[in-house]
Amino acid sequence: MTDRPSRGLLLRLAGPLQSWGTHSKYGRRGTARFPTRSGIVGMLAAGLGRVRQASLDDLTELSMTVRVDRPGVVLSDFHTVGGGLPADETVITVDGKHRPEGKGTLVSRRQYLADAAFTLALTSDDEALLHACAAALLNPYWPLFLGRRSCPPEGPILLGYGEDPLRHLIQLPLAAKRPRSGRQPIEFYGDRPLGALPVNWDAPDNSDGDHHSGEVTDEPMSFAPLARQYRPRPLYRRAVHLPDAAYTGFGTGYLATLQNYIDTHFTTAERSTR
Repeated sequence: MTDRPSRGLLLRLAGPLQSWGTHSKYGRRGTARFPTRSGIVGMLAAGLGRVRQASLDDLTELSMTVRVDRPGVVLSDFHTVGGGLPADETVITVDGKHRPEGKGTLVSRRQYLADAAFTLALTSDDEALLHACAAALLNPYWPLFLGRRSCPPEGPILLGYGEDPLRHLIQLPLAAKRPRSGRQPIEFYGDRPLGALPVNWDAPDNSDGDHHSGEVTDEPMSFAPLARQYRPRPLYRRAVHLPDAAYTGFGTGYLATLQNYIDTHFTTAERSTR
């Protein structure tokens, strides 16, 4: 489908560390450079209080568009898992047995995004689902995290709820300083064509976003612990030059500008969904 729903949620994902796995197996766990659909669906499921075996069919109908405010830098961390445990508590092997005592320590290398910030639009024609997700983000059943439990968000995730979310995705303040070397394009990623992004046509744009740039296997089918399943979906990318005024820096200056935008464009009901 190319038509986009006219209502949706605006989210802000920022924190010291984030990690959005797409090829995380065994001792190496990487991260994508932007939030994945599986990570966002998992966050919503946690907020809604769903068990891992619960159906995800309604949540996977949400469309997601990501704006990369700050890409961050990739940080590699070194972990050991399972050391010092008795034989009946060591890490389980592929054949379902426990590793022998004294040989239970495994090395794990994990990647994170440090100092990254993203703004998301989640859209749907199902208003009841949007209201439920908004309430879950405001008052989550289980704690919310940015891809992994060790990555809490730095502040509230939900920015607003209402009409024309893609317009807000373009206009919301950027959590970044204006580049010294001139205007740099801001990356957008989506699960649907991005040609409909409401950008100013007098701004240079190096791609139309209507042709997918590949596939990413991050569409969750099940989060059941022993039967996790994902399927591929098309990835659309667009790089857009936003005006200098969109860059509002860091810290209190950015937060004040963001709060002013929220107060101006979202009513109290749209912010709280109550």
